[in-house]
Amino acid sequence: MLKQDDLQRLVEIITEEVMSAQRRAAALPAQCSCHSVLYDCCPDRLRGVIDAGASRIGLHASGGATVPAAMIDHTLLKPDATRQDIEKLCREAAEFHFATVCINPGWVSLAARLLQGSGVGVCTVIGFPLGATTADTKHYETRRAIFDGAAEIDMVINVGALKSGDLAVVERDISAVVQPCQEAGRVSKVIIETSLLTDDEKVAACTLAKAAGADFVKTSTGFSGGGATAHDIALMRRVVGADMGVKASGGVRDYDGLKAMVAAGATRIGASAGVKIVQESKGQKPTSAAPAGY
Repeated sequence: MLKQDDLQRLVEIITEEVMSAQRRAAALPAQCSCHSVLYDCCPDRLRGVIDAGASRIGLHASGGATVPAAMIDHTLLKPDATRQDIEKLCREAAEFHFATVCINPGWVSLAARLLQGSGVGVCTVIGFPLGATTADTKHYETRRAIFDGAAEIDMVINVGALKSGDLAVVERDISAVVQPCQEAGRVSKVIIETSLLTDDEKVAACTLAKAAGADFVKTSTGFSGGGATAHDIALMRRVVGADMGVKASGGVRDYDGLKAMVAAGATRIGASAGVKIVQESKGQKPTSAAPAGY
């Protein structure tokens, strides 16, 4: 049950975002571009997202075609991952030109050295996987990860605070990570852990993430019994609009899965099966099965 003050704050934030979206929409030309697709000219392409309530979504595209590798955070977050595993992940990321490698904080400095000059970024996780640490702890974690070479930060919100209706706590929690990212010119992503939330709670979490200035909202850690679904991606896209990224993570294990997430509105995919997905996208037989888990 939301507290009255928190409910009022959420209403104010949503109202501000709706008015801002209306102003942006009024200024947009009714045509497609590489950054946005409007329903007027692409109704069939976006039918599923439109049905979910979105008016337009952002796409990573080149010549009108989605580029899978450039959308993928090549991910290895298992607690028993070894140095050799991380080195292999980085080699694959450089070979296939993934957006980033997504790894635990202890490996950031190693990955940054291995990927220097490759064009592949280093992404790490903060407050992972429970999100139950304090805001100041997450703030320090973020600053240390940036110091070690992280280009992108995926933080887990305080899920318990959100479900308790303590929106002010969640807002401070997100801002504690977003602020140092903005100061350092790094990308921030907010993991809301959709499998633990109601749709109303997902709306609240996405609204708070957008209000805090985060660059992305992200579905899942992959450690709480559920991952990305098209329903959740479409809902998140509807809430944050076209100018913010949406990352689908957890359970995306093949090219068909990636395409379903993109159709729903995702602009980034977190997957441990990145190599398999890219090979399938090129019509190649995968050299190995998709790993279990994330």
